[in-house]
Amino acid sequence: MKKLIIPFLTILVVLLGCSSEHSKTPTILRIGIYSGDQPIQTKEKIKDFQKYFQKELNMPVEFVFTTDYTTLVEGIQRNKLDVVQLSPFAYVLATKKDCLVPLVTIGMNHMRTEYHSFIFTYPSSPINSIDDLKKHAKELTLCFADPASASGHLIPRSYLKSIGLDPETSFKQVVFAGSHPASMLSVKNKKIDIGCSTNELGYQRLIVNGSLKEGDLKTLWVSDPIINDAICANKNLDSKLIEKIKTAYLEVDKKDPKAFAGSISRYYSDATNMQFIVTYDSLYNNIRRIAESIKELKTVK
Repeated sequence: MKKLIIPFLTILVVLLGCSSEHSKTPTILRIGIYSGDQPIQTKEKIKDFQKYFQKELNMPVEFVFTTDYTTLVEGIQRNKLDVVQLSPFAYVLATKKDCLVPLVTIGMNHMRTEYHSFIFTYPSSPINSIDDLKKHAKELTLCFADPASASGHLIPRSYLKSIGLDPETSFKQVVFAGSHPASMLSVKNKKIDIGCSTNELGYQRLIVNGSLKEGDLKTLWVSDPIINDAICANKNLDSKLIEKIKTAYLEVDKKDPKAFAGSISRYYSDATNMQFIVTYDSLYNNIRRIAESIKELKTVK
């Protein structure tokens, strides 16, 4: 599996390109959202958000739910989607072709929010530290989350390589679970020895919804802060429509607090003092540098 998924990401970004054959003002605005393992719950939480956007834009709005970030990248590049919310790494992959206009990210007190990647194992594992991990890597199975995830793939991969552990050769086996919940539950259930995911936006969410409880995972390493997702518009859209979409995001917490809280609840249990704030392409340059430093993640020449 590890030898198939990364090349697929490379082919996706290189071959798809960005077609300019796209209505600048579509009859239906399609917004792509990563729903992980919970498409039904995500659809319910986003219901008021959809109504808000239809009212603000005065046009039909359809939310398209995917279980992986790669589908979102493909959707925006093929002009199947007009707006997408991308993980930092998925955003960097998508911007290899000039398709996107970054709009907003999630903020708190009008400051950009951040989160952390972590590497973990199950509580009874004999692996209690990164030193233990290094000593016994050849005996261990390792699980990443989504291939296009920053916290569930790029950042922990980069860290492991920095301490001399090449995921391609150092472990007994490396797999992709496909999502953050799948990565954590695989380790919790001892199907995988070592997992990688996001703490605040993954582990804590599973604790809140009852899928996990405190102590179900043993933390071995926590990353430096990672900038949050980028919500982007298709560059081929009419510029006035892009500005209307951006404004709708920036004003939703004031104009429709219920819709905003429902949308944010996919990540945070309390929307108090939270809002969408403007984001910029340059804020993701550190993610680009990390991706470019790993030869097996090279995408476009």
